[in-house]
Amino acid sequence: MTKRIILLFAIIALFNTASIAQKKTIVKKASSTILNRPKLVVGLVVDQMRWDYLYRYYNRYSDGGFKRMLNEGFSAENTFIPYTPTYTACGHSSIYTGSVPAINGIIGNEWYDRESKRGVYCVGDTTVKTVGSGTGAGLMSPKNLLVTTVTDELRLATNFKSKVISISLKDRGAILPGGHAANAAYWFDGGTGNWISCTHYMTQLPSWIMDYNKLKMADKYFEKNWNTLYPIETYDQSTADNKTYEGKSKEEQTVTFPHPFKLYIGKDYDRIKSSPYGNAMTLELAKMAISSEHLGQRGQTDFLAVSCSSTDYVGHQYGPNSIEVEDTYLRLDQELSQFFNYLDAKIGKGNYLVFLSADHGAAHVPAFMTENKLPGGLFNEVPVMAGLNTEIEQKFQVKNAIVTYTNSQIYFDHGAIKEANASLEAIKALTVERLKEQEEVMDALDLSKLAGSTLPEPIKRALTNGYNAHRSGDIYYILKSNYFEGGKTGTTHGAWYPYDSHIPCMFMGWNVKQGKTNKTHYITDIAATVAAMLHIQMPSGCIGEPITELTGR
Repeated sequence: MTKRIILLFAIIALFNTASIAQKKTIVKKASSTILNRPKLVVGLVVDQMRWDYLYRYYNRYSDGGFKRMLNEGFSAENTFIPYTPTYTACGHSSIYTGSVPAINGIIGNEWYDRESKRGVYCVGDTTVKTVGSGTGAGLMSPKNLLVTTVTDELRLATNFKSKVISISLKDRGAILPGGHAANAAYWFDGGTGNWISCTHYMTQLPSWIMDYNKLKMADKYFEKNWNTLYPIETYDQSTADNKTYEGKSKEEQTVTFPHPFKLYIGKDYDRIKSSPYGNAMTLELAKMAISSEHLGQRGQTDFLAVSCSSTDYVGHQYGPNSIEVEDTYLRLDQELSQFFNYLDAKIGKGNYLVFLSADHGAAHVPAFMTENKLPGGLFNEVPVMAGLNTEIEQKFQVKNAIVTYTNSQIYFDHGAIKEANASLEAIKALTVERLKEQEEVMDALDLSKLAGSTLPEPIKRALTNGYNAHRSGDIYYILKSNYFEGGKTGTTHGAWYPYDSHIPCMFMGWNVKQGKTNKTHYITDIAATVAAMLHIQMPSGCIGEPITELTGR
């Protein structure tokens, strides 16, 4: 009997031990599933990259850059920006917050602040100091961004063990993707040729940045001048080299190749931005950040945000159909190929997640459109606004009722109108009526009455998503397709039209299966998708949805 009892206890103990071991295994497996993350996430934003550039230059791309992302990764082919205006600061903010200007507060690159009665730059901050130069180029921070970014959420999810570093030629292209809690954001100071930061992040540049600054790489690139990568006659996706609607640098005699960049050595470092060399420098610094900061090599998931800004500067100056733009993309493609190869070697293929998108697209140059019998033109807003101010003064006795106009919006002086006992509603109605009379204007409306407007739903949604009650103007005017405010050379962006709002959206690497979808997605879905893949909370203002064709759930 005693032997039976002992045997029974032995069986029970064995069962319990096996059960506990099984539970531990289950817990361990569950934990492994939940915490399964890539070693490194790399966010790439190509400034002013129209979606069609993926295919326009496809046959000339190498196998390792844009083609690699298309052929190995996942592409959401119909990704749009669901707000207006479509500007750089708005795009970078929306990619990383999964939000829209109405919520994240970044309604433009700059806007008018009624309380202080002055213009506000999207990342301007006079309470911080420049780190890395003696100029004011570092008086910047993310304080105007009202919500968190996916990079912030990664820091929160890992109790700030993850590193976040953001790099761009533009201050706003570095600061906004990095979010509030980034370990570092670096941007280029055109006054000194140095990469700098600010005291929001650090009190001194790390030694690897200081060493890089000593090399004066901009001068080394200037020494090369800028000629085409391939024989110029092979650029058959572009217009002729000499076009009057391309912008000429004041130091250069013509708009044609080769561009004599040796003229800028030691002085005009801002000119590096308007060349493909600016992208090359940016990706060089990105590699150095991975190596020097041991990103993706520390047992934590780190995040590197990289914005290639030269594509925007080149596009603005020469236009989307120029040889300069084609050459810039062909060079960027090769640089991306080298960058991906570096990630393969340093982090390991399949161990990193990379996404690529754009902050906005670009319109064709109006003169190019006219040349090819297509609709397009320029809108000179200056005399229109001057005429409106004069008429308002005559009818309502309010002088300079229009304080300013920016981002296709008009701001009225509410205080002056109230003091004159004039009707704000009547002034707004008159303004809308006069704007609608302009040949170049498609429509105009009082933003406070947006909900009751007769605009088509996609346009109404874009305006709603772009409207922030504390920062936006009173009246919004919508120009006709391919019309914009600006000079006769080069291009710009900002409209709701697909040429400005249709952007690339590609993922490659860790847990990404090759594929495409033609379902409509939005720029706000990028942060939601990354958050879902990393098993972290989505940003605080996120309205996007995960791209389930990619995540599988």
